[in-house]
Amino acid sequence: MLEIFGTLGPSCSDRETLKAMFYEGMSGVRLNLSHTSLEEAAGQIETLHEAAAECGVRAELLIDMQGPELRIGQIAEPLELKSGQIVCLGEGGIPVPDICLPHMKRWQEILLDDGKLLLEAEDEGEGYVKARVKLGGILKGRKSIALPGTKIHPSALTESDKKNLALAPKFGVTAVMQPFVRSAEDLKELKAELKNAGGEDIRIFAKIENMEGVGALEAIIREADLIVIARGDLGNSLSLWELPGLQKHISEVCLQNGKPFMVVTQMLASMEHSPVPTRAEVSDIFNAVLDGASSIMVTGETAVGEYPVRVIEYMSKTAHEAEMYIAKRGIDYCSRF
Repeated sequence: MLEIFGTLGPSCSDRETLKAMFYEGMSGVRLNLSHTSLEEAAGQIETLHEAAAECGVRAELLIDMQGPELRIGQIAEPLELKSGQIVCLGEGGIPVPDICLPHMKRWQEILLDDGKLLLEAEDEGEGYVKARVKLGGILKGRKSIALPGTKIHPSALTESDKKNLALAPKFGVTAVMQPFVRSAEDLKELKAELKNAGGEDIRIFAKIENMEGVGALEAIIREADLIVIARGDLGNSLSLWELPGLQKHISEVCLQNGKPFMVVTQMLASMEHSPVPTRAEVSDIFNAVLDGASSIMVTGETAVGEYPVRVIEYMSKTAHEAEMYIAKRGIDYCSRF
């Protein structure tokens, strides 16, 4: 049975909205712990469980860890970065992880907020880098930063991750999404933390978000319960026109190994502000299911979007059409694992 996940956030934190989303076919939700913790989200989680119980649904709760993803620090207010502008990263400017600074040599591309903004390093000093904005936009605090072509290796789990994992069984967490999985060792570290917390039954979802993870895919598959094709940061690792082919490749490797996989990122991005999706988005969902995905998920569309219930409705109905198409043609994807 195909699973459909939304993401918990301000737009869907009340009981009635969550109930409506469950009635439209939502299986469970993702909670992004890059900006909060299980304890801070306790009220939202309690409301989620209550809404699911009222709908007769055993809701999945996926927690998305901070992991080794690199993010800028907090900034007082959103910054407008204009094309051609020179900005400072590091000391006296936009706060960035210290581990990034040695890699920001002249000409190095710097991607911010899942690649929405593009900078190019021009000059470096003690504790800072000056970069020219190539593709501008609005930058908010705690957004992702990526340096294409570099290899930066922070720890798989942050101290905050370890605190949340220790509380996972108490809050009814059913799966952990590990970001930026680079090797099987990252998942072994996660498994050890879950075991210490008494969470051996919690599923492990490995997010493939860089080429290092793609290269180690078969080893990662052996340690994961499900593979997540996370197209946001994965799309920062190669040219966007190459991304669909890579998505197909990961799908095929998962099918060959009998491993369930999820497709996520911008599936219904236009619906953050529109009550109706684009035709391309509907086709994307249909094709993900046709490729054999066992689950699909939206993020900002339900967390902060204006139409969270309609998002789940379009996702669920499109997925259902795809499943009927598969059934008519006798395609067997291992009975959805």
